[in-house]
Amino acid sequence: MKLSPSIEALIDGLRHLPGVGPKSAQRMTLHLLERDREGAQTIADAITDALAKVKNCRQCRNFTELDVCEICVDPKRDPATLCVVEAPVDVMAIEQSGSYRGHYYVLMGHLSPIDGIGPEQLGLDALCERFGTGEIKEVILATNPTVEGEATAYYISQRARDAAITVSRIAHGVPLGGELEYTDASTLAHALSGRTVVRE
Repeated sequence: MKLSPSIEALIDGLRHLPGVGPKSAQRMTLHLLERDREGAQTIADAITDALAKVKNCRQCRNFTELDVCEICVDPKRDPATLCVVEAPVDVMAIEQSGSYRGHYYVLMGHLSPIDGIGPEQLGLDALCERFGTGEIKEVILATNPTVEGEATAYYISQRARDAAITVSRIAHGVPLGGELEYTDASTLAHALSGRTVVRE
């Protein structure tokens, strides 16, 4: 069955979303056109508005509508502690935990020479310049526990140590409530290597 160009374009557009395949995109398209045109317009307006207003924070590279984001200008945050993450979603996850009150630096990816992603694409030159200001005392590396994430963490750790900054790495281990039987080998290896001494 041949669909109209507009419907095909909407299906193709929705397929850009993560985890959305051809069938899911088709179902979403037909649902919006059949049953929720008002909702479709709300989505369209929100996307247009976000694309026009959202940019990268000049200081941490996180998404914001401001020149410098709310976290970077918050006087209650500790500017001496900098947590380096790969993506804005990582900032959201850490903020939801309520356990961190420092600043962030969002790489918007990880080192991947095969994909043409080097230090300049991740803003690592600007990050290293901040290391030289003397304001940052500790860098917390919170990149993902993948080959690329580890390589990125290693690169940053070397630059931070050159600037005499303390470097720490978040632990990757067994999730709370998880059972060893169902935990994959890689996660267990990280949990063991990142173990700490139990104190009384």
